This record gives sequence, C-alpha cells and structure tokens, in this order.
Amino acid sequence: MDYVNLGRTGLKVSRICLGMMSYGDKRVLPWALDEAEARPHLKKAWEAGINFFDSADAYSNGASEEILGRAVKELGMARDSVVIATKVYFPTGAKPNQRGLSKKHIRAAIDGSLKRLGLDHVDLYQIHRFDIHTPLEETIEALDDVVRAGKALHIGASSMYAWQFMKALALQEKHGWARFISMQNHYNLIYREEEREMIPLCASEGVGVIPWSPLARGFLAGGRARDGKGESARASTDPFANLMYRSDDFDVVDAVGAVATARGLPHAQIALAWLLARAGVTAPIVGATKEKHLDDAIAAAALKLTSDEMAALEAPYKPHPVLGHTYGDAIEEMARRRAQR
Repeated sequence: MDYVNLGRTGLKVSRICLGMMSYGDKRVLPWALDEAEARPHLKKAWEAGINFFDSADAYSNGASEEILGRAVKELGMARDSVVIATKVYFPTGAKPNQRGLSKKHIRAAIDGSLKRLGLDHVDLYQIHRFDIHTPLEETIEALDDVVRAGKALHIGASSMYAWQFMKALALQEKHGWARFISMQNHYNLIYREEEREMIPLCASEGVGVIPWSPLARGFLAGGRARDGKGESARASTDPFANLMYRSDDFDVVDAVGAVATARGLPHAQIALAWLLARAGVTAPIVGATKEKHLDDAIAAAALKLTSDEMAALEAPYKPHPVLGHTYGDAIEEMARRRAQR
C-alpha cells in the first residue's frame, strides 16, 4: 500500500480510505453490517496497510463511530499510525439544534463523536455538507475552536459548490483560522462534474481530494441493471441511487465492463484504478459489505491503466446536473427515524 500526504499537511494516508457508512445498525440501514460482521473487514483493511478510516456521527445513529472506536483498540491499531476521520452536519437528534453547522451543534457533535470513538481527538473533522442556514463565519470559527481545543488535528469539507469552498478558504485565511485540508466530494466515472471547478480549485489551493461513492453506489461494480434493479442488498434498498444516476450511465458501465473483460479483472478494480490515476485524487473512500470489495480496492491501488484504456472509459460520459450537494428530504427523514426510536 502506498501512502501520500493529505493536502499540504504532513499527514500520511493510504491511497484507499475505508468508509464506515457500511457498518452500523441494520434498523437504520438494512444493508449495513453489524459489529460482528464488520470486524473482519476492519481487520483485513488494517493488515493490508489501509490506515485511513472515515466515519460520521450520522451513520447508523452513531453506531458506525462506536464500531470504529472499539476496532481501533481491540485490533491494536496504533494511534500514532491510524488516521481517524469523522463528520458533522446531518441530524444527531430530532431537536432543531441537533443538526447543521452552528457553533452550538459543532461543539456538541465533536464531543459526542469523541465519546463514541473512545478517543481524545480525531485526525480529520469534516463538515458533511454546506449549511445555508448558518453564517459561514460562525461555522469556520467553531471549527477553529475544535482544532485549538485539541479535539481535531485538521479539518475538511465535503460536497458544495466551488465558490462556497473558496469563500470558506478566504475567510480562514483572513482570520487566521484553521484551514480546510481536504475535500470529500462526489466523483467517479459516472459523475465527473467536479472536474470543471472543484478539483482544479483543490489543486490550486493544495487541498486533498478524497471522493465519496467512487463506484457510484455499486453501478460501476456491475451491481445494478438497466431496469433499476440489482442483486446486492444495498442496490435493492438504496432509493438515492436511482435518483442520482440515469439509464444512459450504463453506457459508462459497459465501457468499464469491456476493459475489465479484456484485462480479466472485476469491474470495481478498473473503475477504482481510473479514479486513483486522476490528477489531484488522494484516496477514494471505499465502502465494503463483502470481503471481495476490499480485495478489489486493495488491488486497484496497484493497478495501472494505459492511456487508451483511460480514454475508452471516459468516452461515453455525458454531463450531469449537480448531484450530491444535498439530499433534499433525507435530513428530515433521518430526524424522523431518530424520534421514533
């Protein structure tokens, strides 16, 4: 496993980041793995050299962070070697101040995350989305407070418009506040709109890019069909995917399949190898509900595609509207579920 600096920092991360959304509570996410099912995956990842793990307080009502925190201790992940990331924004309860990026919520959220993780600090604390209801200055100052309190070493951002991200970076520079070192954005062979503005901005500003959904929620792994159905548990219980991707995106899947067949390799390895070869990409955040998913991600980190293969994979792409900055009513739905428990 190769390691690279995250942004302009000295923090070394593996080229693959294991996403923790796949592990948690089946009552919240039917396709999630519980702790007993998740533990072999975390062990395999750590032993393969993956040192970068990304969670969020909203994943399975915090169960994801609890699973990760116990794994760090029980699997002997040396704290000076493992890189723990988590996120704040989505609801952590049904009350109005239990969501978003206000100073009040950020202060409560970081303490809640650290308690669930069983740690005194995280290496990377990220805003899960952009909060249009809170003054940006308030959010940025609150994140600086988290860093100054020693509860996070670095801060990062996630899906938003490039102008919003640049405004945040400018405010951090103006006030001498802790600076965003990473951008966790929606980027894969099916959705490449980030290449227009966000990725060039990150390259210019020295911000590491750690894409989420690198396999387009299973589309690029061959886990879905043109009729909207799929063989995996996630494919059959993930309504967001059918809202985010279109039938003509399967032309890209076919291109992946052609290269995969010629190479004698799984779809997932080809799609991830393409992403890892893109300029500016530090570490895709890979979800794994089967051990073969981890095997494919680890193998992809060492796979090199030819220029002709890269061109063939990119040729069928068609522009998309902006996808992934918001989930509409998802926030309210998450809050509703919490209130019922």
